[in-house]
Amino acid sequence: MSKKLNVSMEPIKELMEIQTRMLEKLTEQQIECAKACMNQTMSQTRELQSCGSAQELIELQKKYTQTVEATLKNASSENLETFNEAREAIERLTQNTFDAFAPKK
Repeated sequence: MSKKLNVSMEPIKELMEIQTRMLEKLTEQQIECAKACMNQTMSQTRELQSCGSAQELIELQKKYTQTVEATLKNASSENLETFNEAREAIERLTQNTFDAFAPKK
């Protein structure tokens, strides 16, 4: 009885492992994104002090905005890839589980 229970619980255990790996990876990606944004902001702040004209300020702000935008787009792409990897793993797990319990022909 215990062996049957353990076998039947395997898909749930694997599902939890997939979700755990996904959340760990997403957390790491978000931390890296936040660090990059903070570093860009600190750099922007230092560079602002050397601005001598409104045109320089506008160019600096434009560069900063483009850099932050690229960082956020990259983070978004990485997050989406992580979600897709998890979705594919869950789909495989689901299909394999259904196949294992499907009536044999």
